[in-house]
Amino acid sequence: MAKRKLDQVLIVDIEATCWQTSIPPGQESEIIEIGLCLLDVASWKPQDKTSILVRPERSTVSPFCTQLTGLTQEQVEQGVSFAEACKLLQTAYASHERIWASYGEADRLRFERQCHSRQVAYPFAPRHINIKALFALWYGLPHEVGMSTALEIAGLPLEGTHHRGDDDAWNIAALFAGMMKHGRSSN
Repeated sequence: MAKRKLDQVLIVDIEATCWQTSIPPGQESEIIEIGLCLLDVASWKPQDKTSILVRPERSTVSPFCTQLTGLTQEQVEQGVSFAEACKLLQTAYASHERIWASYGEADRLRFERQCHSRQVAYPFAPRHINIKALFALWYGLPHEVGMSTALEIAGLPLEGTHHRGDDDAWNIAALFAGMMKHGRSSN
């Protein structure tokens, strides 16, 4: 077993093909963008953000999906395959050795399902932090809230474009960093 790296947390946010109504026959929702932000544990400062575009294999980008994410079919066709994206996560970001986090469980579950259906090795370490649940607990909320609402509660600006993977990963990192900085300073 690889030794776990604890110098950074890998913050992940994905975007997937979506439709305003039901999924068209013969298509399925699949990952088209993996947004990443490395969060330095020593300083709790986001270090880097990037976007990996993933070429869909079993769907096309709908006009609704373009309106929501800003991503077009032409853009994602220039992306890498899902298998290549998973390999890149491991080689460039040591995703299989780092604790990783996302805003909720949906991104983790989608990765698990898509890896299983494509017979691609799961690229992440088993340790996952659900920042959505952690945020609700931290702030004593009666239920979990969306990321943009969480930013408002925390008094943080929404930077970049909502529903773009790299920008959302950056904003999620800011939420998590705020909680961790406060926790560290109160000890």
